[in-house]
Amino acid sequence: MARHDPETGPKSGCVDCRHFFITHEPARPYGCRAMGFKSRELPCTVVLHSSGEPCLCREPRAASPESERR
Repeated sequence: MARHDPETGPKSGCVDCRHFFITHEPARPYGCRAMGFKSRELPCTVVLHSSGEPCLCREPRAASPESERR
């Protein structure tokens, strides 16, 4: 689970979560496949504001083969 700071939200955010995706929709550019929604804000921020808890669906992305070659 991501580390959490009550003032700023999850430290690592959604960018390195396997469920996060970019929608390419200007009105709702970010999405979460695990929770099934798109939003204007990062999904982890929406979850924190609506539930008061950090996102429990966060899973780190698998390392890509390209990053392992470096």
